[in-house]
Amino acid sequence: MRWPNSSSRRTCWSPKYFPPQLVQYANSLLRTKVLFGSDYPMIPPDRWIADFEKLAIKPEVRPLIMRENAIRLLGLQNATATAAE
Repeated sequence: MRWPNSSSRRTCWSPKYFPPQLVQYANSLLRTKVLFGSDYPMIPPDRWIADFEKLAIKPEVRPLIMRENAIRLLGLQNATATAAE
């Protein structure tokens, strides 16, 4: 990847409006770069998640977007392991 620390934000976008190219790259090249965000109160989390479930996101990529990428980004690996014990 040319710029490994780059980011893009889709503010106040429901997943149903994500362009096909974004979904394609979220499933491949950007699979470790995409994070969940609901834009609450504009889009409540339950609506965002319901719209996200309808996207053609690979099953193995969904947990990355919804949880694991944020854990890695925020350095919470040890905190989640301790909480699980």
